[in-house]
Amino acid sequence: MSKKRRMFDIEMPPEADAAPPKTFPAGKVSHAETTPPRRGPMAAAITETSDHARDRGALEAQIRAENDKLAHEFVRLKKAGQIVDRIPLDQIETYKLARDRLPGLDPELDELIASIRDLGLSNPIRVEPREDGRYELIQGYRRVQAYRRLLDETGDAETWGAIPAGIEARGAALEALYRRMVDENMVRKDISFAEMAQLALNYAADPHTAENDPNRAVAELFQSANYSKRSYIRAFIRVMRELGEDLQFPTEIPRALGTTLAARMDEMEGIPHAIREELKTWENRSVVEELAVLRRFARGEIPEDAPRPAPKPAAPATPGGTKAKTTFQMERPQGRAKCTAANGRLEIRLERDFSALERRKLEQAVRLFLDQLD
Repeated sequence: MSKKRRMFDIEMPPEADAAPPKTFPAGKVSHAETTPPRRGPMAAAITETSDHARDRGALEAQIRAENDKLAHEFVRLKKAGQIVDRIPLDQIETYKLARDRLPGLDPELDELIASIRDLGLSNPIRVEPREDGRYELIQGYRRVQAYRRLLDETGDAETWGAIPAGIEARGAALEALYRRMVDENMVRKDISFAEMAQLALNYAADPHTAENDPNRAVAELFQSANYSKRSYIRAFIRVMRELGEDLQFPTEIPRALGTTLAARMDEMEGIPHAIREELKTWENRSVVEELAVLRRFARGEIPEDAPRPAPKPAAPATPGGTKAKTTFQMERPQGRAKCTAANGRLEIRLERDFSALERRKLEQAVRLFLDQLD
């Protein structure tokens, strides 16, 4: 008796994520159907060249971007004066800015020289390139003077013939350069009121600045100083304008003496003339002796036989109550000339050494000038 087999067809629902059933071709599969077609040598070379060109273009673009970034950074550092190089001393000029240091003996220069000789220069100077290839000094006048002294004393041009300098980009406003110099030196306690006053006078006389009044120049130059200090500087302007060329030790004048003497000059017109007459033949005087003369006149002790100036006609006044003054500028082959005309006074400021002219020629030119005015 045979047994019967029974078969049951069970249909299973297809799974959603199930992969489609694989199909297998009947018979043998050819090699061409299972491997990608081979490229010829020319096609491979073209593809390789294209890929190389694309990679090289991307690399060049990256290099250009880095160069642009470095160029911008270089300009930024140069504007900040942080690009430092050794500049030969004979390529540095000091004409652009009137210095806030009066000429004469500088006792602290010897200390600076000793420090630079022993320890080196800790703070580079700042210069600005000129169109002729030379450099104009912006900051560091005393440091340059120290290097020049060391070069003269030692003759070592390799060590002292060039000085580290921050090279700034050209184009900074002259007023900003003056302000920077003032702010740098204001932190030094040894800067005198006479030197600050003389700087204001030089700033107003500079042909390249717009301000002609030294008293108003104080407000522009010494913005970081308080009101009292600016008023002391203005008092010393009165002293330096009248006596600056006759004093041998103006930096030694104390603040109280300078302000008192300025007030006394306003009260008594003959004081500046009397001081000049007393000092002009006294060449070997000391600091103490010069200050004693100033103190005596500041107290109003004018000798009866003291020379007094000839009376001057009253200066015409402007509607604002100030003395009339005319200022103008003109371009000359040597640069811009700045002229200031007031009652009994005419000034011409120009970057030219008039003392180098022959006296006869200079005298003739002045005579022709005065004759032309009549």
